[in-house]
Amino acid sequence: MAGDFRDHVFPLDHPRLAAYRSCDPRSYVDEMRQVPAVDEALSGWTELFEKTRFKGVTTDGYVRPGLFELGPDEAAPTGAAVAAAEALIRSLSPQEREATVHPLDSRVWRAWMNPEFYLNRFGIRLEEVDRAVRNRVFDLADASLSPTGARTVRDVMHVNKFLGELVGLPRILNENSYNLNLFGTPSASEPWGWNLWGHHLALNCLFVGGRQVFTPVFFGAEPNRVDRGERAGLTLFGEQERAGLALAQSLTDEQAGRAVLYRHKRDPAMPPGRLHPGDELHLGGAFQDNREIPLEGIPATGLDGMQRRRLLEIVQLFLAYQPDGPRAARMRAVRRHLDETYFCWIGGRGHDDPFYYRIQSPVVLVEFDHHAGIFLANPEPEKFHTHTLVRTPNGNDYGVELVRRATGGAGLLDGPE
Repeated sequence: MAGDFRDHVFPLDHPRLAAYRSCDPRSYVDEMRQVPAVDEALSGWTELFEKTRFKGVTTDGYVRPGLFELGPDEAAPTGAAVAAAEALIRSLSPQEREATVHPLDSRVWRAWMNPEFYLNRFGIRLEEVDRAVRNRVFDLADASLSPTGARTVRDVMHVNKFLGELVGLPRILNENSYNLNLFGTPSASEPWGWNLWGHHLALNCLFVGGRQVFTPVFFGAEPNRVDRGERAGLTLFGEQERAGLALAQSLTDEQAGRAVLYRHKRDPAMPPGRLHPGDELHLGGAFQDNREIPLEGIPATGLDGMQRRRLLEIVQLFLAYQPDGPRAARMRAVRRHLDETYFCWIGGRGHDDPFYYRIQSPVVLVEFDHHAGIFLANPEPEKFHTHTLVRTPNGNDYGVELVRRATGGAGLLDGPE
């Protein structure tokens, strides 16, 4: 039987928790940097942010041209998002506005991170502004997301609050531990966008007229279930977990021989560096905008008809946060490139086994990963700590390729803060 997170809760006087009880989000970073492994991870991420320009996730270091065009109107909710963004800007003080509104090509797009560390301090932090401003932030998110996406954002934030209460660190982990930034000038026709990010959440949304690009996106939870309080019974990412496992369990021995890269979540046969102390097995996380991720596993051409439909259903689940029109456009692109799509798996295929899987094509990358404890005590991956990711490979994360086509800009995301 899969583990219960309650079996892995640190005592409140444990050094992992008690040492940081007096910290606020800023001092917590300073204290945690005294841990060599944490300092090494943060330094590596900082270097990637400060010393690279945007290119995009690729399979081999080369961006494949011709994949993304300024195509037909997708019925993106641009008008509602513009109205919400303008209302948000009006609600900000001059100082808040200066901190929040950046040039369209600002490198701040790439500053997002999903760990709890308040390292890149751009934009407004929800816990540091008044309720009226927070409400305007949620209005913008709601206007840009599908109803499912809006609920998922609130659910992730609530789980973060639940975790903070569970481990006695509510100043570090709460429902407002998130930052909001705006890029460009909200417009019904010209490119602009926003991002919102913090612990276990990152949203990057770009509008170009009636089109929308909504990646990179990160949703996660530790634990993935709330068992007490007003949201008792809330569970996150169960659909993606079950759908991925169903596809993996449907594989024949021959198919599994191609799709399953390693039979154990932390397999001793993995090469050095495959397991990351912060990212575990997922490859497209924070600051991985230019990562080379080779195609691995089994191509969709090696799956039968039912399995191919299951693969598409998984991608649809991962894109459920997007509004209907843009999501339909993304799925049309995914179907066009289905024969170039790969599915890979790491871990066992039993119901209680933790696992990782990835679906990767020229136009979409989705990842699902079970993790070891960070604020819980489990040293090995368990199914109650989950990370999920969506990216647009080949240079269109953050809508960069569409912005290039709309403006003629270089699209390096190295502009001023």
